[in-house]
Amino acid sequence: MSRQNYIFTSESVSEGHPDKVCDRISDAVLDAFLAEEPEARVACETFATTNRVVIGGEVGLSDQSKLTEYMGKIDQIARDCIRDIGYEQDKFHWQTVEITNLLHEQSAHIAQGVNAAENKDEGAGDQGIMFGFATNETPELMPAPIHYAHAILRRLAEVRKSGVEPTLRPDAKSQLSVRYEGGKPVGVSSIVLSTQHADDSQTSDDIRAIVEPYIREVLPDGWITADTQWWVNPTGKFVIGGPDGDAGLTGRKIIVDTYGGAAPHGGGAFSGKDPTKVDRSAAYAARYLAKNVVAAGLAEKCTIQLSYAIGVSHPLSIYADLHGTGEVDPARIETAIPKVMNLTPRGIRTHLDLNRPIYSRTAAYGHFGRAPEADGGFSWERTDLAEALKNAV
Repeated sequence: MSRQNYIFTSESVSEGHPDKVCDRISDAVLDAFLAEEPEARVACETFATTNRVVIGGEVGLSDQSKLTEYMGKIDQIARDCIRDIGYEQDKFHWQTVEITNLLHEQSAHIAQGVNAAENKDEGAGDQGIMFGFATNETPELMPAPIHYAHAILRRLAEVRKSGVEPTLRPDAKSQLSVRYEGGKPVGVSSIVLSTQHADDSQTSDDIRAIVEPYIREVLPDGWITADTQWWVNPTGKFVIGGPDGDAGLTGRKIIVDTYGGAAPHGGGAFSGKDPTKVDRSAAYAARYLAKNVVAAGLAEKCTIQLSYAIGVSHPLSIYADLHGTGEVDPARIETAIPKVMNLTPRGIRTHLDLNRPIYSRTAAYGHFGRAPEADGGFSWERTDLAEALKNAV
């Protein structure tokens, strides 16, 4: 019997966090190549520090001679990302930051394992395990701590960018400790919010006065009580932020990207990887499947694990855990899944329509729990497979 009464904590980081700046640039580079060629192979990594951004990785195109032509766009892509995030500080400014592009052609040895051939379907881009998770504790079928930690930072970004709160700056982190009773979230025992700000004279109390109304606006009614502990900019001033304050790197916030620690995470990060990389696409598929299991009423909580080998098309294993909340045997879910969805890399990309430039928007505030968008963004958040899953079970 799982615990019913406890406190669970998750954190989020804003789009201006150094690691998220790098995720954003890597995904924007990916989007640029997919816009030019939907079947492009991209594995892009970004590093950022004071006045410097370094971009590296591999790109595979059907015509590699075009790579030089596309490379000329990378510098401006990075600057546009930094400008949109909002960095115009002395030692990290979108106009003056030095950008080094080290992207190069994809390894032929990797390509031979991934690409389709006469005698085989397209294979997975790497070995690995991927997890998807869903729970009915929020309307978005996400764990409450990470969902609301993201929501706080999204709201603060909105009022910063609109000019309503001009003292706020891009770099920020949130952390929520959520109290559960009877297995359901009922309140917040503590709130941690650290946000970069412009005025060196502002105190922690000054910043709390700015951010508290937005935090209260985002959290469910009654979750904040007289007993809730507040820690806003607990170290004091936070004026120097972003890559000038701390170096950033693509793929270092994988728990922020997924379920806030409420569920397992596979071995790989997402940002900068095209959807032949099952680190990304199969994790999206696993979330899609888990969400549809819960949406179908087959369980209140569901974890799906998939595993792959490089160059091999079909998953090596499918595992379902309903955490004791299932209406059916989890083994029946495992049997039903391949009947309703082709889990080869190409099957996933086709079912979820992933060969589109839809990835920059995933780089901050989580890859899951977002509303599906008209252009195909967050297609893995749809619940259109629920009926088919019920029928297959």
